[in-house]
Amino acid sequence: MRPLPDYPWDQMVPFAERARAHPGGIVDLSIGSPVDPTPAVIRQALADATDAHAYPQTAGTPQLQRAIIDWYARRRGVAGLTEANVLPTIGSKELVALLPFMLGLGEGDTVVHPVAAYPTYAIGAAMAGADAVASDDPAGWPATTKLVWLNSPGNPDGHVLTVAELRRAVERARALGAVIVSDECYAELGWAGQWANEPIPSILDPRVIGTDRRDVLAIYSLSKQSNMAGYRGAFAAGCATVLGRLLTVRKHAGLMLPAPLQAAMVAALGDDSHVADQKERYRARRMLLLPALETAGFRISRSEAGLYLWATEGRGAWDSIGRLADLGILAGPGPFYGAGSAQYVRFSLTATDERIAAAASRLGAG
Repeated sequence: MRPLPDYPWDQMVPFAERARAHPGGIVDLSIGSPVDPTPAVIRQALADATDAHAYPQTAGTPQLQRAIIDWYARRRGVAGLTEANVLPTIGSKELVALLPFMLGLGEGDTVVHPVAAYPTYAIGAAMAGADAVASDDPAGWPATTKLVWLNSPGNPDGHVLTVAELRRAVERARALGAVIVSDECYAELGWAGQWANEPIPSILDPRVIGTDRRDVLAIYSLSKQSNMAGYRGAFAAGCATVLGRLLTVRKHAGLMLPAPLQAAMVAALGDDSHVADQKERYRARRMLLLPALETAGFRISRSEAGLYLWATEGRGAWDSIGRLADLGILAGPGPFYGAGSAQYVRFSLTATDERIAAAASRLGAG
């Protein structure tokens, strides 16, 4: 394993202290950690499953496997999955970080990830001793590529890949002999452009891959859509051969989702109403925060989907972070998401209605 960088968020400690000193208290828009209650249907399912005396199944219970299969058909337009095509994981970050290792990547191999990207894609490559390359252009992916990460809707910038863009990426990955994985955990949160009215496509959509799931995976998390970040409930779907390898590694390593959490996931996947309710909460917060940022001199870039507003004042991100901290607002610095994001900051919608309103008021007055 190559040496890992210091945890970037430690750099935010002094800015958080400045924000907390504001008379109205801090408005923390830096981390996408849900603040709304976990729905009662999920909590009840967890409570009912606490007699968990036996070891859980690494592959997931039959009920959970079926719930994931049905959810993909109902919500993502992906039919025909079987039990061999799905696998629950202990949150999605664990899978992102460990996937290069579990696939056997190492020195001389390359992991490709988006230019503006969740940092764990590169960290996972470093943990396996592989190289990480930031590239959004499939034509530029190197011959040594063994794993490609897509992220749609993207974190931090909220961009969405179209069916044509997904298809092109899959074709290039297959030409290179690489596994391609799409991180789709914000897929229920479309806001603008065509994504205001139509579902965000999955890499497993038949318009992308037809019926050929070879070397193609999608991953999904219930943290955002169901306020289950503390449950660590996520899953992968797609190529049975790749998932079979991951299952074997996970069995040896004891990486299994606790049985009560599997029951909670079944309940979450079977109830669409709470997802719609949560989306409306985020929509209202976005509609309040976005114009306030624009009034304060920020330009919103992309951000057509997902949990964040990706914004710039046209100056260095750390200058913006400092200005915001003096208003009692904590945001995420663009440089954490890649060298090309030096002038951007990320604002999360995961704050209470009262805190979002406070941020909008301060931005208007500042």
